[in-house]
Amino acid sequence: MADNHQSAQGGTRSVVIDLTVAVLVFLIGAAVGYESYRLGSSWGSDGPQAGYFPFYIGLLICICGAVVFAQSLVKLKTDRRIFVAAGQFRQVLVILLPSTAYVLGVQLIGIYVPSALFIGLFMKYVGKYHWLRSTVVGLGVSVSAFVLFEIWFKIPLPKGPMERLIGY
Repeated sequence: MADNHQSAQGGTRSVVIDLTVAVLVFLIGAAVGYESYRLGSSWGSDGPQAGYFPFYIGLLICICGAVVFAQSLVKLKTDRRIFVAAGQFRQVLVILLPSTAYVLGVQLIGIYVPSALFIGLFMKYVGKYHWLRSTVVGLGVSVSAFVLFEIWFKIPLPKGPMERLIGY
């Protein structure tokens, strides 16, 4: 294979990720199948029971997971490709970790303060903008969204303590 030289760099092999995802997909299908069976997955006197179609969807998901698992087992000894290199994984984390913190922040303190922080800090650290520009844009977008949704359109978005301080 042309990509065999990548395994010298270190990292998790693609085939291991394939095996892991196949098992997870199979387990999800099994959970769907089990719950559908519990609801009733047969044909009743008045037609299909509540779990009839979901049971077969769960079964199909299990079959797909098993097929991917079998294909991955066949490639286990020969496929040495790396799923993601360390540098690539760092780039993913630069997006994933702040986004996760943002979602958690929205749940805990509303949407406006986390949005201002997310935009401002993202501009500063990822975009390499100056603090002043990052702060102005982060606050500007958040205040604009507040005015647009809360005042003009009267559409309530998740709020936190900051919005309660100003009476919303």
